[in-house]
Amino acid sequence: MDLTLLYRGPLASCDYDCPYCPFAKRRDSRDQLRADRARLERFTDWATGQTTDRLSLLFTPWGEGLVRSWYRRALTHLSHQPHIRRVAIQTNLSCRTDWIAGADLDTLALWCTYHPGQTPYDRFLAKCRELDRLGARFSVGIVGLPDHLDAARRLRADLPDQVYLWVNAAEGRTYDDAEADVWTALDPLFPYSRRPHASAGLPCRTGESVISVDGEGTVRRCHFVRAELGNLYDGTYRQALRPRPCPLTTCDCHIGYVHLETLPLYDVFAGGVLERIPASLT
Repeated sequence: MDLTLLYRGPLASCDYDCPYCPFAKRRDSRDQLRADRARLERFTDWATGQTTDRLSLLFTPWGEGLVRSWYRRALTHLSHQPHIRRVAIQTNLSCRTDWIAGADLDTLALWCTYHPGQTPYDRFLAKCRELDRLGARFSVGIVGLPDHLDAARRLRADLPDQVYLWVNAAEGRTYDDAEADVWTALDPLFPYSRRPHASAGLPCRTGESVISVDGEGTVRRCHFVRAELGNLYDGTYRQALRPRPCPLTTCDCHIGYVHLETLPLYDVFAGGVLERIPASLT
């Protein structure tokens, strides 16, 4: 079976406090961090043992995972498993980067976001250049707010041409055509992010070949539909995998709508769906 899993454990602490972040952050206690580590290690052990499947894994923590050693170890370990096609994580790239040299760089990928005001521009750019020097697969992005425009333009000018710069529409923001054109000039794929996508009743790969998993192993079709399909660790989710239409009115997050069968994004991002790298750049 070819299966894509989006894993989100209980980790919610982050070293940034972006005012536009939709995720509710907390300062994780030592007990909460230990619990997150134990759940991640359980998931890693499960994924390692699924040798009859071909897995693609995306870690989408509420907080910042790569500042925690157990996420770096898990990604490195999983990248070396022959049945795992891709292992990727969303990150603000505030972590050290030397650990990446120990991973299989044909399998590991990073989805990096620059947050102006949270870290110096030169520091973030230096991390990107180090990733490029190491030969890592990565994309870089920014939230499309007016006061981020200058930083986005600097990034596009300073990043290597082969590094995709994506722009996420800010949550709840309406873009007129003139403003959308400005962002599209930086990210030709911005129109897919500009407005929520109608999804009610439309076919979606989630729940069939793509699933969401939390720290307890509860399986859902995606992060945005709460109905449970079963549990990862007792295998009950497998009997629930089947084609099913989306029950929501709209889908406005890339990690959701990229899987809609009515959009061409599996072709646009062929080979780089999880790390958000277009096929034209691979």
